[in-house]
Amino acid sequence: MELGVTLRNMGAQSEASVILRCAQLAEGAGLDSLWITDHIAIPPDDAEGSGGRYVEPLITLAWIAGATERIRLGTGVLILPYRGALMTAKQVASLQELSGGRVLLGVGIGWMDAEFRALGLDRQRRGSISDRTLQIFNSCFDSDEVELNGQRFLFKPRPNKPPVLVGGRAPHALQRAALFGDGWIPMGLEPESVPELRGQYLEYCERAGRAAGSITIMGGLPLADVSRSRERLDAYREVGIERFVCGIRYQTVDDYEQQIAMLHNLIT
Repeated sequence: MELGVTLRNMGAQSEASVILRCAQLAEGAGLDSLWITDHIAIPPDDAEGSGGRYVEPLITLAWIAGATERIRLGTGVLILPYRGALMTAKQVASLQELSGGRVLLGVGIGWMDAEFRALGLDRQRRGSISDRTLQIFNSCFDSDEVELNGQRFLFKPRPNKPPVLVGGRAPHALQRAALFGDGWIPMGLEPESVPELRGQYLEYCERAGRAAGSITIMGGLPLADVSRSRERLDAYREVGIERFVCGIRYQTVDDYEQQIAMLHNLIT
């Protein structure tokens, strides 16, 4: 099982020097991947813990890519309705090209009413918008020449398409993962809950005539207890999970370094 870790692109932890040092610590510890979240317009009453400060995920990952060499770069998750489909494809392709193929594209449809209002978007259409975005995204990586809105154009650079991991647990999310994704990335799913939902995902893939992709879980570990952490990872491995992304909370680089050292103990 691959082991990844979250990195806070919010609050005081989103300062340039902090992000850079934390990313390098994660890479130095031998972790598979680091993951950041996506918010654009946080209302004041939801700003606890961040102060409303978020740095944009794709730009942040591009900056991290230039300061690292090996670690994979994940979005956990990128909210598809927030961005135009073609621009998303172009930005992700550029990041994939410049990072040497290290992108793991976790995607979701979003949930925060206030952000949809601030962006002038109809939250009720977020599912259909996301489906259309994924269709366009996939078509851009299928051919150098693409047609959109009646206009043909060249899509270059066209590196290998990064894995698209679709988030969510509801039936429509599992269907979306089967139809358009290369894997599934639920959050906070306990090991005992995996088999039923994994079975549904596999069934949707079979109906769609597509091979099932990998499953990545984002969740927590009792890092202070190595034995319990190993047991939890083993439980996920036994139900078919291929990557676990550990969400950690920290205030300073020293906090992050201590928890990264604990994660390092789990892979050595």
